[in-house]
Amino acid sequence: MRIVDLTKESRAELLELLKGRNPASFTGQQKAVDEIIGAVRTRGDAALFEYEKKFDHCDLTPGTIRVTRQEIDEAFAALDPRFIEVMKRAAANITAYHEKQRVNSWITTKPDGSILGQKVTPIAVSGCYVPGGRAVYPSSVLMNIIPAKVAGVERIIVCTPPDAQGKAPAGTLAAAVIAGADEIYKAGGAQAIAAMAYGTESIPRVDKITGPGNIYVALAKKACFGITGIDSVAGPSEILVIADETANPRYVAADLLSQAEHDPLASAILLTTSRSLAEAVSEEENRFLETLERAQIIRESLDNYGYAFVSDSMDELIDAANEIASEHMEIVTKQPFEIMTKIKNAGAIFLGSYSSEPLGDYYAGPNHILPTNGTARFFSPLGVDQFIKRTSIISYSREALAKVHKDIELFAENEGLTAHANSIAVRFDEEPEGER
Repeated sequence: MRIVDLTKESRAELLELLKGRNPASFTGQQKAVDEIIGAVRTRGDAALFEYEKKFDHCDLTPGTIRVTRQEIDEAFAALDPRFIEVMKRAAANITAYHEKQRVNSWITTKPDGSILGQKVTPIAVSGCYVPGGRAVYPSSVLMNIIPAKVAGVERIIVCTPPDAQGKAPAGTLAAAVIAGADEIYKAGGAQAIAAMAYGTESIPRVDKITGPGNIYVALAKKACFGITGIDSVAGPSEILVIADETANPRYVAADLLSQAEHDPLASAILLTTSRSLAEAVSEEENRFLETLERAQIIRESLDNYGYAFVSDSMDELIDAANEIASEHMEIVTKQPFEIMTKIKNAGAIFLGSYSSEPLGDYYAGPNHILPTNGTARFFSPLGVDQFIKRTSIISYSREALAKVHKDIELFAENEGLTAHANSIAVRFDEEPEGER
């Protein structure tokens, strides 16, 4: 891991480097994604099955694309019962956390007869995409489905790529059932996103697609936005640690590597007031790399996006952290809660030496589907709000409208929208000229 003095120049260079990880930068794959979406849109299942054969090497039919009860039973039987119980406990924590996010409809009234309110309605159908291959994460299944369930979504479907034998990962199936999915389909990649966005003979059209995936999945979600809702266009994973001389370098190193193992494009950044800590963290990372299974991926990640920035000023480090707006942020300092109050942009904040990032990935309860690529400046973690709609309610009596109709007519006339003005004025045509 490179150790660099935090300066205006080094900060700008880092931000420019991180921008290159944005899925929008990968324009070379967009043409292929657009072709897949167009084919699935126009030819439905036929195109979907062709792409499954091409990319997942699996022959699917309308009779085999949906996961059966037998397949689910086989998945549960194949898993360690202890792991199943852990998933259930994690699901309970995730449910309890997200239940606190619920919002209710409301109505307010005034003596003049005016009524204003907000009606909260869950979306009807949500679609959860779950990656396959080497990226099989049952934890993400829980994180995507449970907020939808808590929100009251009527129908929750899951799409996940099968293997060549037409089997979906056992962990994915078990997690989907534990979380409350209604239907599970064996389909992956951009073709699955297109199928959920437009609907096919086998897969229903959904109102929102959530869940991570590779660059083709990310670009397909981006392309289908507007036809359906999406959570975000997710980029590679990232972690940023703010630490001072009190931090344990072994803990910090382990936490940085926990995200670097995801992907060569993952970023792992340390912001510290202690150069000796940065040097110790780098040494600890090298020790861990001698034994970790995904050491090659981690090395590529650190070579590409692994940095330790050193500054004498904690305020400068905080400013840099807010500008980077990391997906995961750990604060390991003497007074982490004080620093937390100054953080404006982060997907999730972990406070103290015993709040390691994987605690949030798997178990604590808050959602681990988080904004990446600096989008924590304006996006939030996945939550119940993503699966509801707010509808405004307006009801005025004649008495209430009479008090304000001239204001509204004047507003409309100043915008040149005379039909708008007339729509209000016509209700008072019968009044004497002086009272209008």
